[in-house]
Amino acid sequence: SVLSRYENQITILSDYLEEFPETDEPVWILGRQHHLNTDKSKLLLDISARLWFTYRRKFSPIGGTGPSSDAGWGCMLRCGQMMLAQALICRHLGRDWQWEKHKKQPEEYHRILRCFLDRKDCCYSIHQMAQMGVGEGKSIGEWFGPNTVAQVLKKLALFDEWNSLAVYVSMDNTVVIEDIKKMCWSPPQSSGAAHSSAHLHRSALGRNKSAAGFCAGWKPLLLIIPLRLGINHINPVYIDAFKECFKMPQSLGALGGKPNNAYYFIGFLGNELIYLDPHTTQSFVDSEENGTVDDQSFHCQQAPHRMKIMNLDPSVALGFFCKEECDFDNWCSLVQKEILKQQSLRMFELVQKHPPHWPPFIPPTKPEVTTTGAELIESTDKLFELEEEFEILSV
Repeated sequence: SVLSRYENQITILSDYLEEFPETDEPVWILGRQHHLNTDKSKLLLDISARLWFTYRRKFSPIGGTGPSSDAGWGCMLRCGQMMLAQALICRHLGRDWQWEKHKKQPEEYHRILRCFLDRKDCCYSIHQMAQMGVGEGKSIGEWFGPNTVAQVLKKLALFDEWNSLAVYVSMDNTVVIEDIKKMCWSPPQSSGAAHSSAHLHRSALGRNKSAAGFCAGWKPLLLIIPLRLGINHINPVYIDAFKECFKMPQSLGALGGKPNNAYYFIGFLGNELIYLDPHTTQSFVDSEENGTVDDQSFHCQQAPHRMKIMNLDPSVALGFFCKEECDFDNWCSLVQKEILKQQSLRMFELVQKHPPHWPPFIPPTKPEVTTTGAELIESTDKLFELEEEFEILSV
């Protein structure tokens, strides 16, 4: 409780920094440009529409006997939830969808929210993420870094058939176009031959289902690029390219912050980053009997926080969402034009072919088990069995 009061005090103190200055400079929020002088209200509506996940208390203990609050340790997990939730909003409702208080929302919206409720049977709950993190070397209650949360989301997405995302986490600062296309065109039960067939005939198949009942079209892509943009501080040479990423229509922002203090960055104004802050402790919220969720506490209805970009810890993870193959092709073009044009240090590399010295790329598939979703990781024993299967699949 002392920690919760401390976290809330941080939020209260930082409110003094929230008001936007009067400026002609544009504000960029997840690929959308806003002008403070003419459409400040639209800017604030755009920000409040993002799903905002914070510390919670009084949920069922993680693992049955673990913590019932993530205050003090779950901030990066919450930021990962926010980035993924933005991908799901884009997938089902579109980037231009807006949230308004007390306005009836579509069923897809409530279904997205239910994916993140603090219950062991919700696919992206704090329970699922914390327990899957054990396989990444993180004890329950231990702080995650950006790469760890990306790896956890990649594994949990394998059990999420409704959203059916292909989650690609880059290695060694390198994004491989060939591997992404192989993964996004592969049906869940794919083999190399199945992939070749699906890729060759995709124009004829459209979004027809395969014999096994799975969709054979492009699987929506969540692309996460973990980066180290300096040693102890961010290298100024990366700043322009980093800001450019928030201008891309595929942008899901960035995970990062300061040591042991994570934020979800959604845009920038000048040399200040705009972010959603998970460091507020709220009470657990469950779904209603009809499946809707009281969503007032899942949207930040205040002016957002800002921080100087040079204060950013150099360990970050960029996120992008490509619903269709043309979105990914467009992203590749933008990266070539806006990110890789610099002759100095590059934030990351974009290559066409799988590097020959890397192990072969095999698209990850859901392990064959008799249960689904949250039931898979209710025990530590089951978790480590899954980890062994994942390690084999990800070689």
